[in-house]
Amino acid sequence: MIPNPHKLGVHKLLKHIPLNALFDAPSKARLRKAVNIADLRLCAKQRAHKMVFDYLDAGADDEISLRRGKDAYSELEMHFHILSGLKPPLDLSTKIFGKDVKLPFFGCPTAGNRMFHWEGETAAAKAAQHHGTLYGLSSLATTGITEIGKLTDGPKVFQLYVWKDRELVRDVLAKAKEGGFDAMALTVDFTWYGNRERDIRNDFSIPPKYSVNQIVEAIRKPAWTYDFLSHEAYTYACINTEVPADSLAAFVNSQIAPEFDWKDAEWLLGEWNMPSAVKGVCRPDDAVKAVETGFTTMWVSNHGARQLETSPATIDVLPSIREAVGPDVEIILDGGVQRGTDICKALALGADSVGVGKPYLYGLAAGGTEGVIKAYDILKVELDRAMGLLGTGTVDDLKKRGPGLIKRRHASSRDYPDRFAYERGYGGGVI
Repeated sequence: MIPNPHKLGVHKLLKHIPLNALFDAPSKARLRKAVNIADLRLCAKQRAHKMVFDYLDAGADDEISLRRGKDAYSELEMHFHILSGLKPPLDLSTKIFGKDVKLPFFGCPTAGNRMFHWEGETAAAKAAQHHGTLYGLSSLATTGITEIGKLTDGPKVFQLYVWKDRELVRDVLAKAKEGGFDAMALTVDFTWYGNRERDIRNDFSIPPKYSVNQIVEAIRKPAWTYDFLSHEAYTYACINTEVPADSLAAFVNSQIAPEFDWKDAEWLLGEWNMPSAVKGVCRPDDAVKAVETGFTTMWVSNHGARQLETSPATIDVLPSIREAVGPDVEIILDGGVQRGTDICKALALGADSVGVGKPYLYGLAAGGTEGVIKAYDILKVELDRAMGLLGTGTVDDLKKRGPGLIKRRHASSRDYPDRFAYERGYGGGVI
C-alpha cells in the first residue's frame, strides 16, 4: 500500500515550491472563456480529479431526479410583458432570513469544499462578500466557523445535520452564534446516506486511497493534485479538527441519527432561539407541521437529487408549499438551478430566495475564488436580463406578479439543444 503523503510531510516541502500558478495556467485560461454554468462544469471536469468531480456532479441511483430537476424548468414558459419602461441594471436586492442582501440567490452550504480546491469554503465566503449575498456554511465544512466569520460581514446561515450527540450539537451551535451566524438550517433529508453509484465505482474517499487508479487520475489532473499535495490535509473543521476527513459516508453513517423526529426538532429550536430553516421540505403537510413546530423558514430541497431517487423536482412542488404556508412564511428553494432564468421562475412561483449548489461548486473546482465569483456573475447577469425581458423591475414585483407570468407546457425534444447536450452537463452528464 502506498503511504499517505500528508503523514510523510510532503505538503510541508511542496508549500515552499510554488508551482501552483504554473499548473493552474491552463485552468485559468479555460475559466476566462466560460460563458455559462455548463461551461464552468466542463472547466471543473478538466481540472478536478475524476473521483472529486463525480462526487460533485452526481445524483442518487440512476440519476433520474437529477435530470428531472433540470428538465422541470424547461417545461415552464415565461409569458412576458412588453414596454415595461425598464432599463438595466435592475434592483435585485431582497431579504433572506430578515437580512438585506443584494442578490436573491446564494451558495448552498455544502460539505468538504477543500476537496474541490485548496481555497475551499473561504472562496465561497469571499464570493458572497463580493456580491453582497448570504453565505451558507455546512457543519461538514473543511474550514472553521471562526475563520469564515472573519471573511464576510454579511448574513450567514449555519447548516446542521441531525447528529446523535446533543453535546456536539450544542457545541457547534454555540460556535455558530459566536461566529456571527444569523440563522440555522436543519437538514432533514439526510437521515440515510444516498446511494451515489459514481462514488462507489470511483472508490471515493477523503483523502484518496492512493490506489493505482487514483494515482493515474491524479497524474492526469496536475493542478488539482499539486493543490492537494501542497496544502494541509483537510478535516471536518466545524466539528472536531482532530478527526481526519476520512470517508464521508462512513462518518455520516456513524454520527447521523435516523430516529430524529419533530420532538427533537423542538429541542433544537429551543437551543438556537434565532431564525431557523428546515431544509429538505417537499410536501405541503410537512411544511405546515414545520411552521407549527417553530421553524421560521421552509427550505424546499431534495438534497440536490443525491438522496431519494425519483423524489420530485423542487420547482414542481414549490407552488403547493407556498399555498399551504401562506404568503408570510419565508421560502428558500434549491435544486436543478443552472440558469438565471431558473432563479427567475422560482421567485415567480413562490420562493423568496434561491440556493445554488452545483453552479458555484463548478466554479470553485474550476478556479477557486475567481471561479465562484464568475459563477455568481453569470447567474446575476442572466437573472437581470430575464427579469427585464419579463417586465418585472424588482424582486418584489416579480414575486407579486409571477404566477401570472409563468405557465407550464409539455416538454418536447426541442427543449434539448442537440445530441451533445449531455456532454455539456445537461442532466448531470453520463457515466
